[in-house]
Formats: sequence, C-alpha cells, structure tokens
Amino acid sequence: MSTLEATTLDQMVDTARYPLADPDGAEGLALTARARRELATTGCTVLPDFIRPALRDLLREECAVLAPRAYFDVETVNVYNTAVHPDLPADHPGRTTFERGNAFVARDRIPADALISRLYAHPAFRSFVARCFGLAELHELADPLSGLVLNVVEPGREHPWHFDTNEFTVSLLTQESETGGTFEYCPNIRSAKDEHFDDVRDVLAGRGERLIRRLPLHTGDLQLFKGRYSLHRVSPVGGGTARHSAIFAYSERPGVIGSVARTRQLFGRVLPEHLAAEGRAVRGDELLD
Repeated sequence: MSTLEATTLDQMVDTARYPLADPDGAEGLALTARARRELATTGCTVLPDFIRPALRDLLREECAVLAPRAYFDVETVNVYNTAVHPDLPADHPGRTTFERGNAFVARDRIPADALISRLYAHPAFRSFVARCFGLAELHELADPLSGLVLNVVEPGREHPWHFDTNEFTVSLLTQESETGGTFEYCPNIRSAKDEHFDDVRDVLAGRGERLIRRLPLHTGDLQLFKGRYSLHRVSPVGGGTARHSAIFAYSERPGVIGSVARTRQLFGRVLPEHLAAEGRAVRGDELLD
C-alpha cells in the first residue's frame, strides 16, 4: 500500500479502532473474527463510528449536496421486486405490495473525490470487507451506475420490506432522520433452498414481531449485511430531515453489471454497458428475487 493510500485511509477511518491497514495483526484478526461470527449468526454486523468524528459533518454535507441528484419514482412493489403474477395463490406473500418511495443517486453523479467514493475505491477497505464476509477477494462492480449509490429516504417515505439481489450489502449511514428511518430486519428468514413463505407472510401481515430485529444506526456507522436471505426495510422517515446512506456494491467476480430492467427501475435510465451485458448474468440460486 502506498503512503498516500494509507494517509487517506487514516484521515477517513478510525484506524486505531479499525486497523484496516494491518489486517493480520492481533486487533485486525479479532475484528474480522467478530464480524464473521455476527454475520454467521444474525446476518449483520455494525462497526460504530467507523468514520472519524472530525469528518462526519463533511460526510453529511457532501451527501446532502448529492441527494437532489437522486432519481425519484414512487413505485408499487412486493418484497421480491417482481410483478404480481395472477397464478400466485391468494395468500402468497408476493401478492402483498407496498409503496416504495426511496431514491438513488447513481455512481456517475457522485464525484470521485467525495469521501464515499474514496472509501469505496480504496483497496484496503475492499480487502477488509472481503475478509469480514470470509471471501478471498472482492471487486468493484463494473456497473457505471450501481457500484456506489446514495440511498435517499425523504420524510414521509420509506424503503419497504424487501430482499436484496446481492448476497451481501455494505452501507454507511451519512445522515440520520429526525424520527423513524429505523433499519429493521429478519435474520436468515429464508435460505438458498427454502423461501419460508409462512414466516415472510407473518412479517408482512404484522404477526412476525418475533422474527424482527431493530438496529439503531448513527452517522458514520458502517453496516455489513446479508440481505439476500434476511427480509429488511427502512421504516417510514419522520420529521424534517431525510435519511441518507451510501451503499457500496462489490462482487466476488469482476465485470458485474446490473440488468436493464432493474437499472431502469432504480435510476430511470440505462447506459450502453447495460445493453451490452444483458443476458450474461448467472444466478446463484432459484429464489424469487
């Protein structure tokens, strides 16, 4: 690692608490062991105060400036982000729909020198994330829009219950809402081989409190999450302040680009890269989404 890279990382991250540049030291090994243990048992781990306190105002301000660049489109969706097929049984959870009101700022609208861009592209950060998930290496998405995004949830809106397309998610809260905006999730409610429709149905019907965990997050907290198998949402945001979070998307293989349909849904547009890559994606399971 170059001196410049190390200095930049030290400026952004509390590397005394989170020794990203020394992953094989005693503290680094203990940190990744804890993260792996929590990810294995609950599907989620949080690294509080990951961003140094001195930079939190800058982090918040940079992302607040970016937020108006988000693509806003209120949609009716189900937890699988699929069309409601008429052949679904009447009590199938895929028939339950919600209004999705969150929005995304695409990567090509985020400056390369922004804190979240510098962190996303930093090799030591990417290597640390891979270690936490127990992976040999990770790659930035080749997708010019969805590799790094800012998720914006305005007051009165929510990011309703859903499953992620990717097996794991990395996010950084950059601005807290005044009220609401709580991250809620159901750890490992499904597996690669079993959708567990009964449990999902209970949560959507308000009968699944036993399955739900609520996670208080604060500006500068880093969250690693297995969203492919854990149903989750951001509860309705209240007050006068939007909730902002940066989402860092990585893949175990290079060259990953999102589908045309999903890209257009999230950003309202597609680029030539998406059209060229269409049909090349390989699914790793047979889940609905």
